[in-house]
Amino acid sequence: MEISRILMQQTQDRLAYSPGLVLLGPRQVGKTTLAKSIALQYPGALHLDLQLESDRAKLSQASGFLEAHRDRLLVLDEVQFVPELFAQLRPEIDARRQAGRFLLLGSASGQLLQQSSESLAGRVSYLELTPFQAREVMTEQAGAQTRGADLDVLQRLWLRGGFPLSFTAANDTQSFSWRQDFIATFLHRDLRQFGLNMPAQTMQRFWRMTAHLHGQLFNASQIAASLGGLSPTTVGRYLDAMTDTLMLRRLEPHFVNLGKRLVKSPKVYVRDSGLLHALLNITDLNDLAGHPSAGPSWEGMVVEQICALAPAGADIGFFRTAAGAELDLVVTWGNRVVAFEIKYSVTPKVTRGFWQACADVGVDAAYIVAPVAQGWPLKTDTAYPVKVVSVSELSAVF
Repeated sequence: MEISRILMQQTQDRLAYSPGLVLLGPRQVGKTTLAKSIALQYPGALHLDLQLESDRAKLSQASGFLEAHRDRLLVLDEVQFVPELFAQLRPEIDARRQAGRFLLLGSASGQLLQQSSESLAGRVSYLELTPFQAREVMTEQAGAQTRGADLDVLQRLWLRGGFPLSFTAANDTQSFSWRQDFIATFLHRDLRQFGLNMPAQTMQRFWRMTAHLHGQLFNASQIAASLGGLSPTTVGRYLDAMTDTLMLRRLEPHFVNLGKRLVKSPKVYVRDSGLLHALLNITDLNDLAGHPSAGPSWEGMVVEQICALAPAGADIGFFRTAAGAELDLVVTWGNRVVAFEIKYSVTPKVTRGFWQACADVGVDAAYIVAPVAQGWPLKTDTAYPVKVVSVSELSAVF
């Protein structure tokens, strides 16, 4: 099954005006496949996999190698393995500031962005390739029959997650096995390759614990005690590592200037719903439907869809007060503020805390995202629109 990636056009557009592009994304998400498709449009493009010692050796004298290939697109895969390369790229880009020279692929965001931002500020652009999004696997045609089929596809995406080899597996059993293998490989090999020398068994327990606390406020002290008396600082480092490797999402609270007590702790999600279900040992849709984590899992999946759709530079967070006013997601860009409440119900209802939170935040629009085929407006007397929407209708919000 071949699925077109939405980021393809953005990647082409960025390379058309920027000397370099840093394409971030977790392992096995399809960065190399996308890069190879892009490289076909650049005659003579050269691809180096920096996990391979033979390819790293070609950059032992990086300045000479880069100068010798100034007329070719250089695709540098897993560039976090050669962090010193960023300092070499800066003078080379300055010497010949030509669009479409470098496509850098990386699987760790925090460390990689820190390195590149120090030396390549204003010289490269950044994009993140996520696992498959709903709009990539669902059709855009209207009609009741098509919408029903799309709900089936959405359920498969929710259960299996968006990693290409998991989503396209022949059946749920094969998909589940692939995700279990991915988790084991990530813990025992990938973390060490990223330079994160953390005990694999402890990290596995931490990851499973965050899966059970998916979508809840992160309490480092409580988790540290559950992990056998680790310090909260150590747990914080584990969270940073899993966030930087794009396995977890740390969602910060949205602050407004109110005379109310606001929740200040972040919420944490396992970014890919398929990995979440593998960590929770959920193997099929029947298991998922009856699992106590079904609601939080649906929320996390929708959060990822909205984060991928939000405009570049948008501020994304959740809102909660001590009095109970709450919004699952608040997205702010420019002068616009949009709220999202996520409900795992085909007849979603919102509480008084939702309306109070919308008033506190001062939203321009509010949406209730539910597993429905088609949305509808809510009858309210508010000055801003409030609608129930399906996942496929989220793209129209932005």
